[in-house]
Amino acid sequence: MQLNTTQAVVTGGASGLGEATARHFASLGARVTLLDRDSNRGPVVAAEIGGHFAQTDVTDEASVQAAIDLARDKMGGITAAVNCAGIALGIKTVGRDGPHPLPAFQKTIDINLVGSFNVARLAAAAMADNTPEPDGARGVIINTASIAAFDGQKGQAAYAASKGGIVGLTLPMARDLASSGVRVMAIAPGIFKTPMLAGLPEDVQAGLAADVPNPPRLGDPSEYARLAAFIVEMGYLNGEVIRLDGALRMR
Repeated sequence: MQLNTTQAVVTGGASGLGEATARHFASLGARVTLLDRDSNRGPVVAAEIGGHFAQTDVTDEASVQAAIDLARDKMGGITAAVNCAGIALGIKTVGRDGPHPLPAFQKTIDINLVGSFNVARLAAAAMADNTPEPDGARGVIINTASIAAFDGQKGQAAYAASKGGIVGLTLPMARDLASSGVRVMAIAPGIFKTPMLAGLPEDVQAGLAADVPNPPRLGDPSEYARLAAFIVEMGYLNGEVIRLDGALRMR
């Protein structure tokens, strides 16, 4: 697969890692459809990169199916799906206000894990209809895990569980889709300068960056995007989770 012939859907494409990925893919000639709940910024980003936008709730089957159908119609097919939509809540299992609210845990799992699987399965079904390349390739799915899947911090029970689920489904999904020529990969980012972190005071950001062994800084969303682009074009990568974290191991 080559980026200049790729037809990609990117969830969370209106900001952060998703926006960076959409912009990078488009700059390399890919056709891109953004899936996001943000109906204000989503169309703006899509217009700036010459792509398309579908307001989407990743946890809703009908919403995602409608977005997949729109993407296929606008781009003539789908060969790549990058799942960047997600939330992060900091709540301890038992805190000053009592036990972790169950709805908050369920919401995190629903968006980060169930939502990613929902998009992946429906995108994979669309990819299965593609004409295979000489090596049998029909598409690639890239899900976003996190280093929290491996060493989650206090207050990250829900987030770490959701991202651990992404790690756990990578290999079996790759095996499930092998006969269709669809690869499945996951990226586990460390601490990245997304809108969530960019809003923190400079001294707090500097403190987080200082914990990263090398290079001692926050990750840039463009680095995630470049790795996603590499995965699309590197056809022998399959069923694996790649940490992108500057060798950070959370304590």
